[in-house]
Amino acid sequence: MTPRQGSAPRTRALAALLLLALAAPVAAGAQDVPRAPDPRIAARFTGEHRVRLEAILDSARAADIPAEPLVQRALEGASRRLPPARIVTAVAGLAERLRLARRALGAPASEADLLAAASALHAGIEPATLERLARSRGSAGVALPLIVLVDIVERGVPQDTAERVILSLSDPRVADADFQALRQSILGDIGSGAPAGVAAAARARGLLVTHGLAAPMP
Repeated sequence: MTPRQGSAPRTRALAALLLLALAAPVAAGAQDVPRAPDPRIAARFTGEHRVRLEAILDSARAADIPAEPLVQRALEGASRRLPPARIVTAVAGLAERLRLARRALGAPASEADLLAAASALHAGIEPATLERLARSRGSAGVALPLIVLVDIVERGVPQDTAERVILSLSDPRVADADFQALRQSILGDIGSGAPAGVAAAARARGLLVTHGLAAPMP
């Protein structure tokens, strides 16, 4: 299986949004504060499209959904000179995925967790998988495990295998650095010609043994 078309741009876009979320940790806590219309939206959109975008942002804030990623998605579309109606549709889609992510991950989820979960939903991961991962990870967070999940699926690992790999490593003792190393190892093996699913399963088994975790992957 070859990497999906457009996977690199999507991964870079998610990374940029996650950096934004991590750089502004107070933003999520300010969601309940009434906001005036965002001047950046007002500067780039007019008429019906501006009204619809502001309505999406207001609804997101009321639902404890981070609004800044939605603003950034709209501004990205404007910078690319996409049709305003298409931008509104894209922003509305992201807002809905963030709502589903909030429902699956619960109130304690960080903005970075929500963004990674929204990307996973866009890639076809079911909300039930997000719920299982969140329950297992607890305060350790799910952002990096989900980024790795989406990335290895896009690089050719079958989705069911990728989900088993990430869920098998959902113990909080498996740190973000472990997931980063896992991703690099899997991609290196794929680059060397190993079947993607076999590479992912083998690397997961090794990490489970390293941490002394029970029930290694079959």
